[in-house]
Amino acid sequence: MPVQASEGIQVKPGRGVGLGLALLSAVAFGGSGVAAKPLIEAGLDPLHVVWLRVAGAALVMLPVAWRHRGLLRSRPALLAGFGLLAVAGVQACYFAALSRIPVGVALLIEYLAPALVLGWVRFVQRRPVTRAAALGVVLAVGGLACVVEVWAGLSFDAVGLLLALGAACCQVGYFVLSDQGSDAGADAPDPLGVIAYGLLVGTLVLTAVARPWGMDWSVLAGDADLDGSVVPAWTLLTWIVLIATVVAYVTGVLSVRRLSPQVAGVVACLEAVIATALAWVVLGEHLSAPQVVGGAVVLVGAFIAQSSAPAGPAVPDAVPAPETELSHSGSRS
Repeated sequence: MPVQASEGIQVKPGRGVGLGLALLSAVAFGGSGVAAKPLIEAGLDPLHVVWLRVAGAALVMLPVAWRHRGLLRSRPALLAGFGLLAVAGVQACYFAALSRIPVGVALLIEYLAPALVLGWVRFVQRRPVTRAAALGVVLAVGGLACVVEVWAGLSFDAVGLLLALGAACCQVGYFVLSDQGSDAGADAPDPLGVIAYGLLVGTLVLTAVARPWGMDWSVLAGDADLDGSVVPAWTLLTWIVLIATVVAYVTGVLSVRRLSPQVAGVVACLEAVIATALAWVVLGEHLSAPQVVGGAVVLVGAFIAQSSAPAGPAVPDAVPAPETELSHSGSRS
């Protein structure tokens, strides 16, 4: 049962574990770029890398999908929504946006998702949000603008901006849908089953978009350059599939169920910071002073947001949960 905070805000148990999972998810997602870039430079189309990532992860999770096949009858809308929004929607909208606007601008708009999550909780679900959570979002978005150096690629393309905003909305769906049933006890859908079927649905959608039958498969049998080091292309793909997708999605969904969509969303902003830092260390892409400062600001924002609902003493099971529960998100889109 959830525990009641001393300030009247209800939070979920296992908050420390949730934060650890959220950070692990951010590291795993953030590590995808340093492995994907050498594959793209070796000759793979970016959209084909995305398809390989999702399809490979779906194949790994296939036994899990079979084990939880009952979800097809009990939660078909949830599985379809997770696959369309959290998997295919984010990827397709983001890469479509990249074809029209700079990477930094697309990233910044996509990571407006935490602010949109707060808006969803406050105005759609009509639940209160703390000032600390709102401040954390503002700091995280401002720091992210410095990390991606958005001023270096300012340009206006209405379609590109709308596509990036679409990626942000799909990411909101990821956070909200991941929380689906978190307070339903034994009736809650198994998160691993949701992820497995989400990846399968995402694979079907991305197959129609990426058209992998035209991919140069020989690239995967060759080598790729990782900042001067020659590595087999298949090892990079293995990292992308197992760590940057399977581990990233599993830890990400589990973290939201232990935190809340709005808190997990702010912590997820660290993904861009981690990706930039890994590119510095692994690919030799040096950081500027504004990027370092921006990364620190994102960290501060994430810290403030995650501490916005302090844990308190547990209450007996007979005590009903207050109606002002901040962490309950209803349905996860």
